Amino acid sequence: MNAITKHEEAAIELAPPQAALTAPLADNSPAGMMLAMMGKGASLEQIEKMMDLVERHDKREAEKAYNAAFAAFKAEAIRIIKNRAVTAGPLAGKSYAELFSVVDAVTPALSRNGLSASWKLTKDEKDWLEVTCTLKHSAGHAETVSMGGPPDAGGAKSTIQARASTISYLERYTLKAITGVAEGGDDNDGGSAQADPLLDEFQAAAMEGEAALRAMYEAKHPSAAFWTKHAKALKAAAKKADEAAA
Repeated sequence: MNAITKHEEAAIELAPPQAALTAPLADNSPAGMMLAMMGKGASLEQIEKMMDLVERHDKREAEKAYNAAFAAFKAEAIRIIKNRAVTAGPLAGKSYAELFSVVDAVTPALSRNGLSASWKLTKDEKDWLEVTCTLKHSAGHAETVSMGGPPDAGGAKSTIQARASTISYLERYTLKAITGVAEGGDDNDGGSAQADPLLDEFQAAAMEGEAALRAMYEAKHPSAAFWTKHAKALKAAAKKADEAAA
């Protein structure tokens, strides 16, 4: 008896069970197309090439659907409420949005457009944590953004609290990055009349302590001019945040 070839195995795997042959198959289903091509005398190699073309076509269509949905999502007026105020330190009078505020702001618009966001801890080491946020469309296409940082050991946090603080911070910023949204509101520190989105992100990080500020620096790599101008106030704010947590 001849051994079953690789192509024959592929045909067996693709073919529907015998009992299923009594039910009609969709013409554009993988099994339906395979049977139609086999009925026309196509070889297994030709069938494999066709199935590969179909798979690539489906991926392109899924990506198009994702892009259209994301464009519709961005067209919606999404407002992130800065729900937590800073009452002391160099950033007193500033406010920022906690994770739940960002989630509450983007989730309804994402759902209306067939999009959903999720997180996964993709690196879990003693001195480094990495979170990956995935934005997926119902058609199957997905995009990801990753960000990492050390456990937030500032203040009197336990090991678990330090890890939880960093993970929450990374979830918030990866979600904002993958959806392309920013915290709204006017700059109310009495300084420049024009808001600086990058400074807002660093200030929000500083409000969560020195570990969060270091993670933001490593993720954004700000220019020397930016860091020279703002480093002193940001570091002082981060130190104050750690002391307050203690």
